[in-house]
Amino acid sequence: MKDKDIHAELSSIRDLMERSAKFISLSGLSGVMAGIYAFIGAGIGYNLLQGEYATLRERHTYNEELLIIKLFIVAVAVLVLSIGTGIWLSVRKAKRTSQPFWNAGSKRLLINMAIPLVSGGLFTMILVYRGYYGVVAPTTMIFYGMSLVAGSHYTYSGIRSLGILEILLGLLCAVMPGYGLIFWSIGFGLLHIIYGTVMHFRYDK
Repeated sequence: MKDKDIHAELSSIRDLMERSAKFISLSGLSGVMAGIYAFIGAGIGYNLLQGEYATLRERHTYNEELLIIKLFIVAVAVLVLSIGTGIWLSVRKAKRTSQPFWNAGSKRLLINMAIPLVSGGLFTMILVYRGYYGVVAPTTMIFYGMSLVAGSHYTYSGIRSLGILEILLGLLCAVMPGYGLIFWSIGFGLLHIIYGTVMHFRYDK
């Protein structure tokens, strides 16, 4: 009986240590919603591109700077919606499970993910400024994948697999120019929905 009590106490201590060291309030539904936002953004981007090409054929004019600004606004909107929804759903999950949303684990997760994300964002802006539009999509996926791998030590381990897939998809996109929007949709849309669904049924139920 004593052995069982000791084992239960050790399990409880280990669980408390894991909860304090890792951010376990991450909502699987946030991944699903991020994927949906990405698909919507990709659809809007496709329509913008088709509209500009139609204008080019009909009027022999092409406003590249205006198109880039529009696509940038769409990308920022997808990012803001994804982050906002992720925070809201994670806070709601933390309250439901009586866990603190902001703890040592979430701080470490934020710091480790922010380094490659901010670096990738700045590098992407440099690419756009220099006119290297063809490598923007693979660059965003590669740096995003790196941020997921870096942050996987402080949350669910499944994040690491998603990050590796994003990196591989980004590298494949880099050697297949002209299909950036399709790869972007798969990486940020389909993979997020699959991952979010798996995480939801594994951890949120």
